Amino acid sequence: MKFPVSELIERVHPPPISEVKGWLAAANPKLALIDLCQAIPDYPPPPELIDHLAQVMRDPLTSRYSIDEGLPEVREAICRGYRRLYDACIDPSQICLTIGASQALWLAMVTLCRAGDEVIVQLPAYFDHPMALAVLGIRCVFAPFDESTGGLPDTAAIAGLITDKTRAILLVTPSNPTGAVTPPETIRELHQLARRRNVALVLDETYNSFITGGVRPHDLFRDPSWGDHFVQIASFGKTFALTGYRAGMLAASARFIENALKAQDTMAVCQPRVTQHAVRYGFEHLSDWVAQNRVMMERRHEVFRAEMAQPGNPFRLVASGPFFGWVGHPCAGKSGREVAKRLVEESGMLLLPGEVFGPGLEGYLRLAFGNITEETIPEAVERFRKFQT
Repeated sequence: MKFPVSELIERVHPPPISEVKGWLAAANPKLALIDLCQAIPDYPPPPELIDHLAQVMRDPLTSRYSIDEGLPEVREAICRGYRRLYDACIDPSQICLTIGASQALWLAMVTLCRAGDEVIVQLPAYFDHPMALAVLGIRCVFAPFDESTGGLPDTAAIAGLITDKTRAILLVTPSNPTGAVTPPETIRELHQLARRRNVALVLDETYNSFITGGVRPHDLFRDPSWGDHFVQIASFGKTFALTGYRAGMLAASARFIENALKAQDTMAVCQPRVTQHAVRYGFEHLSDWVAQNRVMMERRHEVFRAEMAQPGNPFRLVASGPFFGWVGHPCAGKSGREVAKRLVEESGMLLLPGEVFGPGLEGYLRLAFGNITEETIPEAVERFRKFQT
């Protein structure tokens, strides 16, 4: 290639999961691989959903575009589901269906920001968020990680980072990578801060179906004027085991959605119809199935916590939840990348280094529980114990 590409994109690090999976060629051949890398469910969608989609595919309309924001009946089904989960005051005009949560983030950021604006991002940050902001020329201002709280946001610290260039506070809850759930009262405080400073609170709630006990994530949606300073990024890929369908959503005020649709039309036009039908079926028929999977992930988490607490483990469990564990590694002076590569080569364990989730996090590793069965967790933790530091 002889022509230049954007300097903004050249400075962005490669996709971390692709990088880490490239290490597999050197994995210990004597050990069965334990994959703790990517946050995807290891179970398929339920057979009744697959049967339903087989019928949907026979409809010629399924092969056509929908309107940009998604079929009205699908958005109505989501609204009914949100009224159950959040007691939400929400209507279809406040929803745009997207190609996964990743596209919802892009829609939110290009609607909110211009190049040179600032977005406050809580560390540890889901790596796609700083990557996207960097590509767009938006300055990512990191709120510091406090290990003593498991990385939960500090409202006062975030308030101190707001400038006249700040357009949004961006937070993932439950957190990817730590698994920690931001308490509803903290979310309320952050929303009040956003309102006082006239910025947006943007919550990525991709894992909102995996909060222990199935409790309500927060009460922001109960306020009829929630869209004044709140934007939600959502995904149904984990909820309904549809990660390959790219089932995401942007929820915001009707005016925000109207503007976001200008970008939606140039990005993707619309979420595929087959994905929309899958999401509608999930909201209308799969509540019990989703709850059963949440309980299964809770059990995995409980087993993992119990195993990590056993004596003789040089790795420290700093924070965790039903989908993720955030672990401090024992190799002083070594980066997370160096330790993660050794774990592949010596222990047959695939996971992500902490530094891909933000600066200053080289002492940590992220584990995802989606790919590991409850029965395999003791073996995984035993490999941590045997690791030579």
